[in-house]
Amino acid sequence: MNNDQKLPGNKRRELILQWLKEAETPITGSDLAEKTDVSRQVIVQDVSLLKAKNEPIMATSQGYLLVREHSGQALHQQVVACSHSPQQTREELYLIVDHGVTVKDVRIEHPVYGDLTASIMVSNRNEVDQFVAKIQQTNAAYLSQLTDGTHLHTLEADTEDKLTAACSALGRAGILIDM
Repeated sequence: MNNDQKLPGNKRRELILQWLKEAETPITGSDLAEKTDVSRQVIVQDVSLLKAKNEPIMATSQGYLLVREHSGQALHQQVVACSHSPQQTREELYLIVDHGVTVKDVRIEHPVYGDLTASIMVSNRNEVDQFVAKIQQTNAAYLSQLTDGTHLHTLEADTEDKLTAACSALGRAGILIDM
C-alpha cells in the first residue's frame, strides 16, 4: 500500500482481527505494521483499541495471538512457585516444555505495584529460545529479577501427569519452591 491508499483505522483493525483469527501462530507487531503500511506504534494502539472492545488478544514474546476457547480435551492448569538466577531461565523453561507443558505467564509480587503478570506462552524449546533471545536483544530484565528470583508460573497441559512430571523435574533441579 502506498500513502494514498492507507486504510482507515477501523478497517485496519478489522484486518488485524481477521489475520489473528486465521493465524496458527503469533503475529509480530512489525509484521502487522508492514502488512498495513503503518508504524509498529500504530499497531500497538490498534491492538489496545481492540482489547478495549473485549477482543481476546494476548501479546506474547512471539507476537500477538487471539485467545481461543479450547476445543476437545479439557486443559489442566497449575500455579507453581519458582526461584532461580536469570542465567537459569532457559533451563527452567526447558524443564517445563520438555514435559509437554505450556508456560502461560510469569507473576511476581512487586513491593510498590503489587501483583505484576506478564504473558510468556511458550510450549517448546524453539519458543523458549525466542523468548530468551528477545530478552537479551532488548536488554530487558526478567520480572523475577525484581524479586531476587522468586516468581510464579501458570502452567497448562492436557493431562495432570504432564504437570506432575514437569514439577518433579523443577524440584530435582532445585528451582521449585514447595508451597
